Amino acid sequence: RKMPFLDVAAYLEAGGIPVPAVLAVDLSRSAILLEDLGDQTLERALASGGDKATLYRRAVELLADVQAWATGHPDPECVAFRRHFGEGLLRWELAHFDEWLLVAWAGASPTPVERAVLDAFYDGLTAAVAALPRGFVHRDFQSRNLMVQGDRLRLIDFQDALEGPYLYDLVALLRDSYVAFTPDEVDGIARHYLAAREARGLWVPSFDALMQGFHLQALQRKLKDAGRFVYIDRVRGNPKFLPNIPRSLGYAREALERLDGMDAARAVLARHLPEHFG
Repeated sequence: RKMPFLDVAAYLEAGGIPVPAVLAVDLSRSAILLEDLGDQTLERALASGGDKATLYRRAVELLADVQAWATGHPDPECVAFRRHFGEGLLRWELAHFDEWLLVAWAGASPTPVERAVLDAFYDGLTAAVAALPRGFVHRDFQSRNLMVQGDRLRLIDFQDALEGPYLYDLVALLRDSYVAFTPDEVDGIARHYLAAREARGLWVPSFDALMQGFHLQALQRKLKDAGRFVYIDRVRGNPKFLPNIPRSLGYAREALERLDGMDAARAVLARHLPEHFG
């Protein structure tokens, strides 16, 4: 069986998706020689004066290209179609937030009543995200995994691709740990994403339905990210992601403010993380 990176690379390349060319493979040495795409990530292009609106229109057009290819040409032999982002993994990621961010990092000791509120919140959020329409998911579609070459973007780091909530990659892009967005920017890019899907013959939800799903998935992912950053520090001894925690929790708070029925959970989070949810 192929390495996941090579398997997904071949699948995407067959659909004309701009991934790096594989020039040589020596699995006996665990070595792959790839096309050099340079070092100009989308993040760096922005930092050096690139036009944000143009770059992010290209990004969501590329995302729509990937989704159109995967929707029209599913390949059960490709590892991305054999792995699934289901309720078990989504719920585990929220437990990761609880264990590492809330308890280990913030030092919280929820009361039995608070614990019941949190568990109900995690279960409900998991079910809501799992019920979103599904499709091919890159899983880390963000500014450090999009390379800028002239007037086009190239996609990297796709070896973890799987089947999951179709909005996951849009959330990864617009709730990036490394690039901030205003609400107006998010709305504009999201509308361009819908137009790009429609132009490729894909089904398109209403804008309100898109954003409802977006905030649900953003809440789940950013809580997970915050917990992951602590885990990487405490377990792997790598503190470099800790400065991203405030932005991740800020995104989670923004999502909570946009969603109904989560006041009890927000109150518990505000008690234990007052500077982020208070």
